[in-house]
Amino acid sequence: MGVDRDYRCQVIKPEDFNEFWGLVLDELSSIELNVKCEKDELRSDSEVTVYQVFYDSLDHVRISGWYSVPNTPVNGLPAILLVPGYQSDPPIPKDWSAKGYACLSVNPRGKVRSRSQFDPGYPGLLTHRIIDKNTYSYRGFYADAWRGIDFLLSRGEVDSERIGVAGSSQGGGLAITTSAMRKEIKAASAGAPYLCGFMDAIELTDTYPYQEINDYLRTYPDRLEKVEGTLAYFDGISFADQIDCPIIMNLGLQDNVCPPETGYALFETIGSKDKKLFEYEGHGHEAGRYVHSGIMDQFFDKHLKG
Repeated sequence: MGVDRDYRCQVIKPEDFNEFWGLVLDELSSIELNVKCEKDELRSDSEVTVYQVFYDSLDHVRISGWYSVPNTPVNGLPAILLVPGYQSDPPIPKDWSAKGYACLSVNPRGKVRSRSQFDPGYPGLLTHRIIDKNTYSYRGFYADAWRGIDFLLSRGEVDSERIGVAGSSQGGGLAITTSAMRKEIKAASAGAPYLCGFMDAIELTDTYPYQEINDYLRTYPDRLEKVEGTLAYFDGISFADQIDCPIIMNLGLQDNVCPPETGYALFETIGSKDKKLFEYEGHGHEAGRYVHSGIMDQFFDKHLKG
């Protein structure tokens, strides 16, 4: 059975969506960034310098990351915010710096080095405090990623007019929300985006992480309405119409983790006039990554280096 490219998800953007997230951004901006940036001699080499980074985010949770820069040139650098997948730990982004970018690979709350104050586990994050939008885990998790932009803006070597965001799976979903809410983003790449079309995805696939929601609702069936209500505020499709920067997306048409149907619905909703979708037949959740990496390089070179 083929993929329905005209599929549309059931999520409805809440009327107070912008008000809710505006208050989150206001709260975030009232918290001092409190950056600590320490050179990691072991990970640095003759071409790239690596730093361990820490900063404060929503609820004063301490967030960590890996930051790398090319050794030459040292100023006016284009920058990438690299956002992580659900289960994998964020990588040291030396490959991006070897291409000429300053790059922050952020570890939102619950990830490695960001677990001391918040650690619901994997599985666990997707349904942690899910019945209230004000306590749901992703309220802080999204903010942690967005806060990475503030870190990049604080760096003297970064050109604030040339910042992009990239990620796949959960990182793809975070690329969507970040490019929607942080207008400093000038280009975005979202691969196999997770966190989009939640309530459709739990019916379209029987794999984790989305099955965490089905597990939760099987245990607490009376909470369905509250779960749906919360997730509408966090669904990438609710954010997508606010994206106005150039953006590329890639989907694996045999993806059984993040159903491609939800990807098509997301792409249709993206507000940017400069958007392009790459579909990879015969590919699963990696969404043609090894073929697509060259396309990503050309895309960011055009929009951040051109």
